[in-house]
Amino acid sequence: MDRYRFSLIAVFSALTAAGALIKIPLMPVPITLQNLFVVMAGMLLGPRAGVMSQVIYILIGLMGLPVFSGGGGPGYVLRPTFGYLLGFVAAAAVSGYVMQGRRFTVSTVLVASCLSMLTVYLIGVPYLAGYFMLVLKKPDAVWLAVKTGMVVFLPGDALKCVLLAMVMPKLQIFRKPPAGRGRS
Repeated sequence: MDRYRFSLIAVFSALTAAGALIKIPLMPVPITLQNLFVVMAGMLLGPRAGVMSQVIYILIGLMGLPVFSGGGGPGYVLRPTFGYLLGFVAAAAVSGYVMQGRRFTVSTVLVASCLSMLTVYLIGVPYLAGYFMLVLKKPDAVWLAVKTGMVVFLPGDALKCVLLAMVMPKLQIFRKPPAGRGRS
């Protein structure tokens, strides 16, 4: 990996942290811009480097820097929203994999964005349901997690997907092909 890609990994770790600060506080999961930057990281960096940017972001937060929407520290793994952070890692991989070797067209970016957002939900919602079930002892934990951890976010995430589909084709110039075997 070259310096250009390493610096973009750092930039997207920082952008994800900045996206956590731009939030609308809802309980138990706030609306943030993090997933927008997560999807962009995968698309521009590729699956491997996109994942690295999110792993670095999570490690920095778990070391105690307040980069998550609710702070930071090792105890954050017990918070109801930690599953969404784990979903960020997978979402960066998905968007990077879907866009690997493809031009950034409105349709390809829209598909990759939607699949990435879905990936965050597929990891975050079960984690939230587990929290509701095991910690809060809620009998309707699964429905409550779907309602408060996904349904309320669908319109905003759909808007983010459309925004990405309009913006990413213009940002394609920043995508540098990976060195070596053609994989990132």
